[in-house]
Amino acid sequence: MNNGIIRPLVICPFQKDNRILVAEGFDESKGDHYYRPIGGGIEFGESSADALKREVEEEIQATISNISYLGTIENIFQFNGKQGHEIVQVCHAEFADSTIYELESFEGIEDNGTTLKLYWKSLSEFEDGNLRLVPENLLELLKRNGGIRVFRGEPK
Repeated sequence: MNNGIIRPLVICPFQKDNRILVAEGFDESKGDHYYRPIGGGIEFGESSADALKREVEEEIQATISNISYLGTIENIFQFNGKQGHEIVQVCHAEFADSTIYELESFEGIEDNGTTLKLYWKSLSEFEDGNLRLVPENLLELLKRNGGIRVFRGEPK
């Protein structure tokens, strides 16, 4: 996180049934666990769709298809005692390998070598306030777009 920099990101709340795929994080200054869909920074000259494909490949070695834009969230937040500011493109996509939808949890890796713990979490856990989904307003964006799109069988 760079102070004074607005960071462009793309994320994808991959969906199966009424659950989304999220990475678990922890804010040490708040003592707070949170969950965020995978994705990452958009590089100069790169489209958000290309950035999403690259980030998913880098983080979990998976190929995705059928990318569609859901909306944008401006995210101004505090993490580990520092302010952050992001413009987050939110997309829907599908995994080319349908076996990923069968896993309850698995691991990935960030570009800095940190291990990601990924889980399929029910939207009701976020709606009930049992778990915290970031960026803020992501759950509302998903609801405005007709809820989640249910994965049914092989992606196109």
